[in-house]
Amino acid sequence: MRSEATVGVVQAVIAYGLWGLMPLLFAAMAPAGAFEIVAWRIVFGLGFCAVAIAVTRTWLRTRTLMAQRRVMGVMGIAAVLILVNWTVYVAATTTGHTVEAALGYFINPLVTIALGVVVLRERLRPAQWTAVGISIVAVVVIAVGYGQMPWISLALAFSFGLYGLVKKRVGGTVDALSGLTMETVWLVPIAVVALVVLGLTGVGGGVTFTSAGWLHLVITVLTGPATAVPLLLFASSARRVSLSTLGLTQYLAPVMQLLVGVVVQHEPMSPSRWVGFGIVWLALVVLTVDSFTAARAARRTAAPATV
Repeated sequence: MRSEATVGVVQAVIAYGLWGLMPLLFAAMAPAGAFEIVAWRIVFGLGFCAVAIAVTRTWLRTRTLMAQRRVMGVMGIAAVLILVNWTVYVAATTTGHTVEAALGYFINPLVTIALGVVVLRERLRPAQWTAVGISIVAVVVIAVGYGQMPWISLALAFSFGLYGLVKKRVGGTVDALSGLTMETVWLVPIAVVALVVLGLTGVGGGVTFTSAGWLHLVITVLTGPATAVPLLLFASSARRVSLSTLGLTQYLAPVMQLLVGVVVQHEPMSPSRWVGFGIVWLALVVLTVDSFTAARAARRTAAPATV
């Protein structure tokens, strides 16, 4: 069991580490614009999924799921949400807003909790209410410092939070590979239309796939596995480690994104930004401590029943 848990932690760290380094991949794809990057990410993501399904011989399972209209409908909603998330994220990290994108993923766990209350009517523990309240204060502080609402952060946090909520409805029947395949199947027509429009109009620099050198071409193709591999690692990790452990590792991605934004891309960090981030981190500390406390209490309650 310890060996399985260790493997799970390593998988989670690699997954979140890859997500944290994603801004560097998108920067390396210059001069491609955000819409072109997202379009190729979808196209080559589906290609990678097809190869992975062939290697794992899971065509029958995927085809059976795709034949279920309800499942495909839910995955269509998930596809729209992840398209919004990808587009906002790529646009942010390629236009000097990586720090704001990192903030979105810091507050995402708190948004997920809030959505659970509003949509699923879940009950929160006092510490969870405290964490949500602190995060609202953080958004207000950052908005005052910016002179406007941090729309990029909120768009990323809510789109991914809603994406997780939708995926939860089919989580027991749809595995990670089949889910990503169905999402990209929905999105490929949109991606193809986007590439045609970009190529014909030249908007945002047009399509640079075959005109920016062989290295650029290789990097673009790699967006497929770069999209799929972290998701598959995450899904495998989730089966091996506890939710509290998995929740702790999720902060690795926005920490790395913040470092990329500040250290590599030299984005400014005003005092108000540091204060806002500090308040968010306080909320996350409260949330993390509460999750470990609740998990420990649950184990103590369950222990007498197993004796």
